Amino acid sequence: MNRGLLYGAATYGIWGLLPLYWRLLDNAGAVEVLAHRFVWTLGIIALLLRVRPRAGWWRELRQRPAALKLLAAAAVIIAVNWYLYIWGVNHERVVETSLGYFISPLITVLVGVVLFRERLRRPQWFALGLAALAVAWLTLDYGQVPWVAVGLALSFAAYGVLKKKAATGAVESLAVEATIILPVVLGYLVWLDLVGRATFIHAGWTTTLLLIAAGPATAIPLLFFAGAVTRIPLTYLGLLQYLTPSVQFALGVFVFAEPMPPERLAGFALIWTALTIFTGENLHHLKTLRRRAPVTP
Repeated sequence: MNRGLLYGAATYGIWGLLPLYWRLLDNAGAVEVLAHRFVWTLGIIALLLRVRPRAGWWRELRQRPAALKLLAAAAVIIAVNWYLYIWGVNHERVVETSLGYFISPLITVLVGVVLFRERLRRPQWFALGLAALAVAWLTLDYGQVPWVAVGLALSFAAYGVLKKKAATGAVESLAVEATIILPVVLGYLVWLDLVGRATFIHAGWTTTLLLIAAGPATAIPLLFFAGAVTRIPLTYLGLLQYLTPSVQFALGVFVFAEPMPPERLAGFALIWTALTIFTGENLHHLKTLRRRAPVTP
C-alpha cells in the first residue's frame, strides 16, 4: 500500500510540476514541443515494450478494429489536450490550466450521465451545479470563457471515455496513439526545419536535449501510474489526482506570479467547494456500501 501511494503521489506530482519544464521551452513553439513530445515518447514506449514485452498484444489489438478506431480518435484528442496545456503554460496561463484539471473530474461525471446514463445522487448534482456556477463566475472575471481550462477538461474527459471503451493497456495504447500521430508530427518537423523555423539543434544543445527529454517526462509518470493503479484502490487515486492541479495552481500564483484578484479566487473557492462535496459524498457512499455488503464466511 505505501509503495502504491508513493507511486501515485509521484505520478500526479510530476504532472503538476511539468509547467516548470514546459516553461524552459518557451523559445520553441507549442506545436514543435508537442511534435517532439510524441516522437520521443514513442521512442521510450518502444524501448519499454522491447524490454518488458507483452506477447501477442498487437495481434490481439488488430483483431479489434473498433478499438483501433477508438485509439486513433484518442490520439487526436490527446494531441489537442497536450497542445492546450503547453500553449497555456508558455502564455502565462498556468492558473487557468490548473482550473481545467480541477473541473476535469466533474466534467467526466457529466459525460457519464449524458453518454452512459449514469445516475447521480443529490449531493453530486449540487456539486456539478456549483462547478457550473464557478465557471460562469470565472467567465465574468476573465471577460471571456476560460477556453484553455474548458478545452483541457473536455478533451481529457473525452480521452478518458475513448480509452475506457478501447480497453487496452496504458503503455500499449499510448504506443498506438503515438504511432498514429507520428507521420503528421514528423512531416511538421521536417517542414519546420526546411523553412528555418526549427529550434531543434539550431537553438543550442540545451533546447535540443530538453525537447528529447519530453519523452521520458511523459513516459515516467505513466509508469508510476501503472505501478500505483495495481497497488492501491481507485478511491485513493481519485483523491491523489487533485495533487496535479493544486501544484499547478501554486506554481502559477507563487512562482510565475500570475494575477489572482479576490474575484478570481472566489471562483476557485467555488470549484474547491464543489470538489470537496463531490469527493466527500463519494467516500461516504463507498463506506455505506461496504458496511451493507454481506460478510462471506
